Amino acid sequence: MANEEKCTHDCSSCGENCPSKQGKESLLAPQNKMSNVKKVIAVVSGKGGVGKSLTTSMLAVLFSRMEFNTAILDADITGPSIPKIFGLHGQLVRGDDNGMFPIETTTGIKIMSTNLLLPYEEAPVVWRGPVIAGTVKQFWTDVIWDDVDYMFVDMPPGTGDVPLTVFQSLPIDGIVIVTTPQDLVSMIVGKAVNMAKMMNIPIMGIVENMSYLECPDCGRKISVFGESKLDEVAKEYNIDVLARVPIDAKLSAACDKGAIELMENDSMDTACQIIINRTKESK
Repeated sequence: MANEEKCTHDCSSCGENCPSKQGKESLLAPQNKMSNVKKVIAVVSGKGGVGKSLTTSMLAVLFSRMEFNTAILDADITGPSIPKIFGLHGQLVRGDDNGMFPIETTTGIKIMSTNLLLPYEEAPVVWRGPVIAGTVKQFWTDVIWDDVDYMFVDMPPGTGDVPLTVFQSLPIDGIVIVTTPQDLVSMIVGKAVNMAKMMNIPIMGIVENMSYLECPDCGRKISVFGESKLDEVAKEYNIDVLARVPIDAKLSAACDKGAIELMENDSMDTACQIIINRTKESK
């Protein structure tokens, strides 16, 4: 882009009015005319099965408890799990000439997901990449989100079509990287970090899921998947550790029952405060 060629500083640290960002701004998709989404946080990982949906759900529940108007855009189009975690089942989404209405949970969290559009939740989504990416964009442009303080985007794993579409089309204020305590952690985090840097997206920090198991008898923390390398990886990439989420049978049961809003786990409290502080700084 012409403006970027004239830039003489590190654009990752400047604001939205930086001339070299204007080219990127032109790729942003407009919100629905009846939406007012203030902050957008994407939850990402370099591979699947690490707990992105759980992290997204926990963040949304905690922000809602802090009386923020909260929403989840489920961008994992072919593997949506957010509705089940919140106990939402069936073809629930309705709309009018102005767009589609997200479904609200029992505590008022707004959710849009492909599983709320399908006739039954086990129906496979056999779509090609461009269609999937277009659906994610429609969840932003065609859904009437109303007034939302924080929207969390549950991303599919990897760095393919959908993450690229989200980073280019939505005004992302930051990403949360989710990982697990295994040897592959450095490579997994590295992929997410490098993509965020390519797209000039701020990184809020890392959440380590399945970090440890607490013995119910003595309270000792057991490293089920080996010793965590989280601190070393965070130092390597110069990013914050947001949370270490333990293996919690009660939390898993709450997700299976669609009762995540009843969770009592406090492992994400610090992560919430860091995200709030960082997004305030970016105003």
